[in-house]
Amino acid sequence: MAYIQCRFFSEVLGLSTSMSVILPEPAASQIGMAGSNVAGPYPTLYLLHGMSDDDSIWMRRTSIERYVSNLGIAVVMPQADLSFYTDMAEGNRYWTFISEELPRVCRSFFPLSNRREDNFVAGLSMGGYGAFKLALRKPDQFCAAASLSGALNISHNLVDEVRGDKEITSLFKRIFGADGPQGTNNDLLTLVEEVAKQEGPKPLLYQCCGTEDFLYQDNLTFRDACHASGLPLTYNESPGSHDWAYWDAKIQDVLSWLPLNKTSN
Repeated sequence: MAYIQCRFFSEVLGLSTSMSVILPEPAASQIGMAGSNVAGPYPTLYLLHGMSDDDSIWMRRTSIERYVSNLGIAVVMPQADLSFYTDMAEGNRYWTFISEELPRVCRSFFPLSNRREDNFVAGLSMGGYGAFKLALRKPDQFCAAASLSGALNISHNLVDEVRGDKEITSLFKRIFGADGPQGTNNDLLTLVEEVAKQEGPKPLLYQCCGTEDFLYQDNLTFRDACHASGLPLTYNESPGSHDWAYWDAKIQDVLSWLPLNKTSN
């Protein structure tokens, strides 16, 4: 695998930003790496970070490079700050950046496929929210999405739970505005209902959460909403907390679940 960390100027954000990228390549000379002989354009997994992290975190806290070494898939890990992958009420347009500019820039830099069936998105915590928002708002672009311990019910339980924390409450107002995300296209529960009623392709969804996670009840609410709507959801729960031991294990399950052709040397 080839690991690339690059900076580029985002016209949407009006600033220089970063992303970490893994590209397939033969790896016979790399100890412990299977490698892949698949030629581009490559299927692509956009892998999103959580609230306290950055674009390098998946590389630093998991073995994601090793896990994808024989899959023939590129992994793009963008920087999104504390944005909840949203065009912020007071801040930058991270939704437009992630959903429109980032794929275009990545395909201009690297040989990545633009076919719907070759594009996937996953993330943890805030990134799980972002992954499902991308798939539900752009079902014509992403065929599958995975959330690991996602903040999937921010318009209800999460916002209610943090109202006693003035700093977090202020952050959510800066992101979503004074009225919050409830009932808007930043509300995943609203998006589930809308997508279920729409004609056209529906993204495959994979959701997992540890039973000791503080977001566990929110994940149950999202699971039940998907089941009620009929959206295709694979749900997994097991003992685990909101930590990297859980996410390092579960990202391997996500990679096994992705609908792609796995090729090895």
